[in-house]
Amino acid sequence: MTTDHPRRRHARRPRRRTRVILAIGAAVAVLAVAALAVPLLLPPGPRPLFHLPVACGETWQLGTYPGHDDYDVDLFPTEGEAWGRPVLASAAGTVTEAGINGSLGGRTPEDPQGPRGRGGGYWVKIDHGGRWETQYLHMLEPPLVEVGQKVAQGQQIGKLGSTGNSGAPHLHYEQRRGWEKVETWFDGEPSGITHDDREYTVRRTSNNCGPGRP
Repeated sequence: MTTDHPRRRHARRPRRRTRVILAIGAAVAVLAVAALAVPLLLPPGPRPLFHLPVACGETWQLGTYPGHDDYDVDLFPTEGEAWGRPVLASAAGTVTEAGINGSLGGRTPEDPQGPRGRGGGYWVKIDHGGRWETQYLHMLEPPLVEVGQKVAQGQQIGKLGSTGNSGAPHLHYEQRRGWEKVETWFDGEPSGITHDDREYTVRRTSNNCGPGRP
């Protein structure tokens, strides 16, 4: 009459162990979600001191046009050849994207009127901490940095081009706070580009002259 009891006890133990394992797994999952979610709920930190993402001392035209999307900035050099110009990090940070956004198309220095691609072409996104980030689109070649890499302000991250949905060689640039695009600031001053209801341009000279410059 006692031979069945050990079997019953052994049959119950795996169930208890399974419940404990599931409970631990659920707790770990909750902690992981909290670790990801809590920083996103915190208010953004102070704006980094962004510089123009181009070589020190050069003057560039910053502009937008109807349909370009609010706060987006296109940069064109005011002198010299645009193709292949260094694209620099606006501030120190960590690379979170480096590759192809959309498709490349076929516009090159040898065939500037080649077929357009889609999206941003070769691009880079940098996390500057405090929920601030910058994006750099339409670069000529694969980025010179990779995901996870730490970059210094002024470090070269790519070359100016016309990949993706681009009509001419230029740099499409964005500053973001959290998930939202905001007006770009350079050297502590607003760019004045806040909407795309009309064409607007302004000239600025780069002060991106830190130790990370090329």
